[in-house]
Amino acid sequence: MRLGFSLNIEQVQKLVMTPELKQAIQILQFNHQELNQFIDEQVLINPVVELGNSSEDEKKKKQDEKIQQDEKPTKDEVDWKEYFKEYDDISYKQPNYNKDQEKVSFEQFVSADVTLTEHLLFQLQFAILETKYKKIGKYIIESLDVKGYLNVNISEIASYFDISEEEVESVLSVIQTFDPIGIAARNLKECLLIQLKQKGIENVEIVQIISNHLEDVAQNRILNIAKSLNISTQRVQEITDFIKRLEPKPGRAFSSGEEIKYITPDVTVEKIEGEYIVLVNDTTAPRLSVSPYYRKMLLHENKDSSTSKFLTGKLNSAMWLIKSIEQRRQTIYNVVKEIVDYQIEFFEHGKKHLKPLTLKQIADQVGVHESTVSRAVNGKYMQSPRGVFEIKTFFTSGVSNEMGEGIASGSIKSMIKDLIDKEDPKKPLSDQAVSENLKEKGINISRRTVAKYRDEMKITSSSKRKRF
Repeated sequence: MRLGFSLNIEQVQKLVMTPELKQAIQILQFNHQELNQFIDEQVLINPVVELGNSSEDEKKKKQDEKIQQDEKPTKDEVDWKEYFKEYDDISYKQPNYNKDQEKVSFEQFVSADVTLTEHLLFQLQFAILETKYKKIGKYIIESLDVKGYLNVNISEIASYFDISEEEVESVLSVIQTFDPIGIAARNLKECLLIQLKQKGIENVEIVQIISNHLEDVAQNRILNIAKSLNISTQRVQEITDFIKRLEPKPGRAFSSGEEIKYITPDVTVEKIEGEYIVLVNDTTAPRLSVSPYYRKMLLHENKDSSTSKFLTGKLNSAMWLIKSIEQRRQTIYNVVKEIVDYQIEFFEHGKKHLKPLTLKQIADQVGVHESTVSRAVNGKYMQSPRGVFEIKTFFTSGVSNEMGEGIASGSIKSMIKDLIDKEDPKKPLSDQAVSENLKEKGINISRRTVAKYRDEMKITSSSKRKRF
């Protein structure tokens, strides 16, 4: 047997995750704001990519045509058709975009909100207190949380300023007279009692219930309270209704100082002449183009020079970026179009008509993988005639009715809410009763499923909803 070395040429097919493919996947995952930020970064990194507007592009185009007519082609002339033949279906353009045009944003119409701390410090200026006590008052105000509660012990404040706890209590009592009423309380009980005092209410029964039976009020244990205070259940019901109208979080009416975040829909669905039209929101995204300056430079550079190789690499990167953005737009459009067609009953008649939908169903219709559909809808929002929804909202599980048709969990939740809204407050529907009502409508779900959906909608149990 003879052993030796030899070279053989063979073709092998395998999947390779190239940097370009990774970038395309990343771009597909971006929402509207992230895409704009990514484009800005690419403009800084790649000199060949530039942002342009329609008027300037037309001028540059005419200048380039004139230059090409005047100059004679050389043997080193770049064959631009070779570069663009793979990207001749690019439609990522915004002809009306003007980079010098003033943009209108929500921030131009939103005034600065006053924070709770600022509101209280303003009132402290006019309080009749000595200078040293105003410093204590400022310390107390700045120690309040966003709900308006004081989470610092009086003893700690007294120790910090080297004064008695009685003096701190007196300053705190002054601050507790500030607006909003109930501010600077140390717990819920004190907050509600401060509000009673500010309103001039001295009813003994109300004070007793707040002082001793707040947990019973929360759990709607009306009979326990009535038995303890030896009063009628109707009277207890009236008092608990009044207590629930008091403000448990006085500070939430003011800004917490955090930035307000707005949702910019990635897709808009409009009903025009009875037909739903899908529009991908790229109106604020600038038009990307290849810089004519570097294009001209590449024409006159030697193909073997380092400059030519650098520009060629950047040009290929720019063209792939533009193609990836267009592919993102087309993929999102195809996915949302299929969702709208499938959930047409939802857009026509409301949430009760939402049908179960999976990623695989849309992936099969569009002709892509499930992971592509997941990336296309993740973190993106749709603006429709029925409101703004996260696109993932339309992908939901459900059950089948007696006719074999699928009903989404969102539709079932809507039905449960309607049943509870129409119930008799004196005899609220139990979870079992709701389950039986739905079975009469052909929807077979268990009591535990009803309880699960009810909890998700933050609806209390029948015992807590009962009124006397």
